[in-house]
Amino acid sequence: MNKASMDSLLQDLKNADEEVRDQATEELWRIWFNQKGTSGFQALERAQRLLESGEITQTEAVLTDLIEAMPDFSEAINRRAVLYFLTGDYQKAIADCQAVICLTPIHFGALHGLGLCYAALGDYQKAIQAFREALKIQPFAIQNQRLILECTAKLS
Repeated sequence: MNKASMDSLLQDLKNADEEVRDQATEELWRIWFNQKGTSGFQALERAQRLLESGEITQTEAVLTDLIEAMPDFSEAINRRAVLYFLTGDYQKAIADCQAVICLTPIHFGALHGLGLCYAALGDYQKAIQAFREALKIQPFAIQNQRLILECTAKLS
């Protein structure tokens, strides 16, 4: 995808029209999931099926193998961060979220996930910072706004 198209999608995330925002969000997720073509997408689908079946070790193996084969595949790293978050391994999830953000600074999903990890660890300042960074990309994301309020309340 060229820079102009990406810039247009990022602007659409800030649009007052919810439908425009939703379409841009969906398109960005599609781009991220399809970054490495059919083989990358199919591996992500396989990992998701394993995760849904409760096959945690196999899910991690599939994602780690995929990351080793395609180290710049942001969404594979992000999916592994989700796995680590779900299993309570917040430090590994944070490391993966940070890796995604290094590769894809506009990845609002990784920023949101980073905030969730910090909140789970009780580091509400860092959580708020991550949610605010996500809001810079997706200013209408009510969930991040709500989480900032919740984290702020826990600080007082």
